[in-house]
Amino acid sequence: MSKLVIVGTVAFDAVETPFGKTDKILGGSASYIGLSAAQFEVDSAIVSVVGGDFPQDYLDLFVKRDIDTSSIEIIKEGKTFFWSGRYHNDMNTRDTLATELNVLENFQPIVPDAYKDAKILVLGNLHPIVQSSVLDQMTDPSTLVILDTMNFWMDHALNDLLEVIKRVDIITINDEEARQLTGEHSLVAAAKKIHTMGPEYVVIKKGEHGALLFNDSNVFFAPALPLESVFDPTGAGDTFAGGFAGFLAQTENISFENMKKAVIHGSALASFCVEKFGTDRLESLQPEEIHTRLKAFKDLTRFEIELTT
Repeated sequence: MSKLVIVGTVAFDAVETPFGKTDKILGGSASYIGLSAAQFEVDSAIVSVVGGDFPQDYLDLFVKRDIDTSSIEIIKEGKTFFWSGRYHNDMNTRDTLATELNVLENFQPIVPDAYKDAKILVLGNLHPIVQSSVLDQMTDPSTLVILDTMNFWMDHALNDLLEVIKRVDIITINDEEARQLTGEHSLVAAAKKIHTMGPEYVVIKKGEHGALLFNDSNVFFAPALPLESVFDPTGAGDTFAGGFAGFLAQTENISFENMKKAVIHGSALASFCVEKFGTDRLESLQPEEIHTRLKAFKDLTRFEIELTT
């Protein structure tokens, strides 16, 4: 199996939506990416940090999904990273109620020796300097690097972020972030500008409106599956990234045509993520459910049309 290494946050979240609210539950970019990628046949590892308050049950959950947890550092005297947020009625906007970095504040990730030559590296949302330190540890120049970032780093560490972007193969960001990063309103123009920054592939996520994949002059659009209800959108973008990376790792094919399929798989998994709070839906997901949803995506976009001159 291809090796996949995931560097990001393993955290506690407390979420409030129009459908309810939670106390502290499992969250963090690496958690969502890892559980999503685990739906594929990959040899994956999470590199992260937690405090002594982090339940063993959550670590056991990762192990049960065949995720290597040996590089999740446990600082027994510290507290785990915590985020709390409240979503508005449209479920697209939210207010951050609390952010407590705790042990994440001084996190220095160490990639395990067995994964330094991983075929795929996913850099979850962290400070760009931390992401750069991970890149410095990888030993195989052919490693496919997928970067996720957010507008916070564009506001507070833009130069560091641009240095990281130069070194990655794929960047996944949402439409608002693409516009902020480039100053372009058109997403096509934004993707072209991001290409000049370094990445060969640009994935722009548009939430309930789907996702776009760009590679030079090639463009692919995948719609989001219409859902009757969106319960909690937290982690949907990370779940997409995990499904995207997991499919590429399993198939060992990074052609544009295969990346189109990876986008569909990522979108399908993200559509499950939003159906319950936190990682709950990913924890119970079955292969036959994924197959059924992929078929629904195919039926959604398949049509016949007779073109006349």
